[in-house]
Amino acid sequence: MASESSFRVKAAAQLILLWVGLLWVLEAVDQLSGHSLDSFGIEPRRTGELLDVVPASFMHFGFDHLAANTVPLLVLGFMAALRGTGRFLLVAMTIILVSGLGVWITAPEHSNTAGASGLVFGLFGYLVVRGFVDRRITDVALGGVVAVLYGSILWGVVPTTDGVSWQGHLFGLIGGVLAAFAASSTRGTVGAAKPSWH
Repeated sequence: MASESSFRVKAAAQLILLWVGLLWVLEAVDQLSGHSLDSFGIEPRRTGELLDVVPASFMHFGFDHLAANTVPLLVLGFMAALRGTGRFLLVAMTIILVSGLGVWITAPEHSNTAGASGLVFGLFGYLVVRGFVDRRITDVALGGVVAVLYGSILWGVVPTTDGVSWQGHLFGLIGGVLAAFAASSTRGTVGAAKPSWH
């Protein structure tokens, strides 16, 4: 059991460090190429832009933008990945798709949206509700800690700051809640008894 736990911690740390490292490499390439990667942001309601829904979550508009997402992504991503890298990838992809599609549908005309903040908001939502979905007391407690530490980010779903995609934040949060159900370890056959708390 101890070796399995140690393996999960190591795998989670490696995955999220590689993920965040990739974001920094991509932003360095973007800077050196005269911001050529900014075109991978999402411009709403253009059919061709649907191809950018996933890559947009890996792009940023400058190192300050990326730095603002780095620490919460490292912390929340690591916590989420502790349950398994495969599950984390399912959760992350669900969040990215819901957030990106939400931006594509609702963002203002002529805007260009990119960044990992939708994923950050999604991981926050996922971690807060996961324990209730899986009926795991330890995850409920972890979700409480996450809510205390990062609950203030919920202001980011309110349209109060120009240049900040509250749409990406809101739909990322929704995607995180959906991901908690999609990746639930308690999913079973229809009509099966609800699992007990553990």
